[in-house]
Amino acid sequence: QVQLVESGGTLVQPGGSLRLSCAAPENIFSMYDMGWYRQAPGKQREFVACISGGSTYYTHSVKGRFTISRDNAKNTVSLQMNSLKPEDTAVYFCNAHRTWGRNEYDYWGQGTQVPVSS
Repeated sequence: QVQLVESGGTLVQPGGSLRLSCAAPENIFSMYDMGWYRQAPGKQREFVACISGGSTYYTHSVKGRFTISRDNAKNTVSLQMNSLKPEDTAVYFCNAHRTWGRNEYDYWGQGTQVPVSS
């Protein structure tokens, strides 16, 4: 059972900052693209950001505010979130993704809650 372990979620005020981290097993971290998704109450899970081969990708609504990074020495991926808005409120999930031929493999963390509210 692959375990991705998120941390860092907590209540934050609008305009504030928060940093989420995700620890992954070394064999997964070194071979998979790492990313973050989120699921707001009553909505479907959506892509937030990912890092693949040194390139980073973001959903439009977080560009310029969120930064994804990975620490290869610690097998962790982080999401720095600045200028948080109430609409960023969601459960944030760490994701490891890899495509081999026509097969896709995904692993997920348990999620960490990020309420943005005054």
